[in-house]
Amino acid sequence: MILALIQIGGLGVVTIAVSFALLSGKKISLTQRSVMQSSINAPQVGGIVRLTGFILRLTFAVELLGALCLMPVFCRDFGAKGIWLSVFHSISAFCNAGFDLMGSAGNEFASVTRYAGNPYPQIVLILLIVIGGMGFLTWEDVSLHRFHLRRYRMQSKVILTMTALLIFLPALFFFVVEFRSESWGFRVVNALFQSVTTRTAGFNTVDLRAMHETGQTLMIVLMLIGAAPGSTGGGMKTTTAAVMLANMWATFHRRDNASFFGRRIDEKTVKDASTVLMLYGTLFAAGAVLISLLEGLPIHDCLFETASAIATVGLTLGITTKLGVLSKCILMLLMFTGRVGGLTVVYAAMPEMPKIISKLPQEKISVG
Repeated sequence: MILALIQIGGLGVVTIAVSFALLSGKKISLTQRSVMQSSINAPQVGGIVRLTGFILRLTFAVELLGALCLMPVFCRDFGAKGIWLSVFHSISAFCNAGFDLMGSAGNEFASVTRYAGNPYPQIVLILLIVIGGMGFLTWEDVSLHRFHLRRYRMQSKVILTMTALLIFLPALFFFVVEFRSESWGFRVVNALFQSVTTRTAGFNTVDLRAMHETGQTLMIVLMLIGAAPGSTGGGMKTTTAAVMLANMWATFHRRDNASFFGRRIDEKTVKDASTVLMLYGTLFAAGAVLISLLEGLPIHDCLFETASAIATVGLTLGITTKLGVLSKCILMLLMFTGRVGGLTVVYAAMPEMPKIISKLPQEKISVG
């Protein structure tokens, strides 16, 4: 049951519903196509049915390949049970869920730490997480245009660039700051793993509580940024961070508009990105403050917990089981908001206001 929920959560309820409709031979209405377009952030309604088929083929092909790659290690360590563990962890990794079956009595937060010294399963999980977290539209571009990067959508170029930066720059930090007593090979692989898994995947190969606070703080930032839009991951999305950085760069250079790869970003996108950033930041900080007051816990641990919740990551510093009912309810609300989408929740909660054609008088206000 849990595995089915992970799969539904990764693909999205709308994608699953449309898939069942296709399998039953029903025609997909224009309304259903429009909802599907919104759910996966597709640029247009046309081609949605074909894209749905591509998503399903990619998902099951990657998950099957991932399970087959994990089987040699898991079957060696767990016998026949390793087959089930391979399937479970492959789906969990691709869907950026972070659920694992490796915990035991007295070591509930073990995750995949038993493989900290084995690079092979770590690399398999890294690839599954990255493929699931880059977004289906990005992989459609890769499938259609291969190495002709100029033909990619601007969004795909931004996602690929941000993904590379958010993998290798934090990995370099973790390599330099953490795991200093370990071998060079251990440090490289585990630095990469912590960098990738933090952005909504939820696995860990090392004891997070033993890491420096600077490393844990960087993980908080990575969790909040999250994966790409239209992917199996959560967070406020890599494109949101990219748009805010581009807008900052445009402001520094006194330009009217932010831009990427010779394309201007429209003002509504910048406005939405600013709203998402403020919304996630406010909920994440407010939730941490409330939990810290209720439980008497250090604010740093609570910030880590709420960042993990709103970004639907699943990492913890070990305080989750110690929390009271009210604190757990706060985390559940953050997880729900993060999975559904902050703007979606706000739009659903607030009544639609009539459009006003006229504009109020403009007056300047000092900022910065």
